[in-house]
Amino acid sequence: MYLAMNRFHVPTANADAFEALWLGRDSHLKGMEGFVEFHMLKGPETDGLILYASHTVWRDEEAFRGWTRSDAFRAAHRNAGNPDQKLHEGTPQFEGFSAIQHIA
Repeated sequence: MYLAMNRFHVPTANADAFEALWLGRDSHLKGMEGFVEFHMLKGPETDGLILYASHTVWRDEEAFRGWTRSDAFRAAHRNAGNPDQKLHEGTPQFEGFSAIQHIA
């Protein structure tokens, strides 16, 4: 199992628009080989910024890497670099994890 996460620091004034953008977009994840599940997580607010994390679970790292090279990935991220729609501070912080234990 491989978990891919991106952390976003969103000013509180942009939180509603940030959530609407994520909740209204087509992720293009369903049907991707090795895709297991996706979560958009909302964390704590600190100093006027809310922490959000996109959390995607994949069968393995190779399945995730395949997604990042796919047409579906490009379609899902088509407007991600739009400076007119930049709702978070800085760049998303990517973190990738390979599972060493899983208890269900």
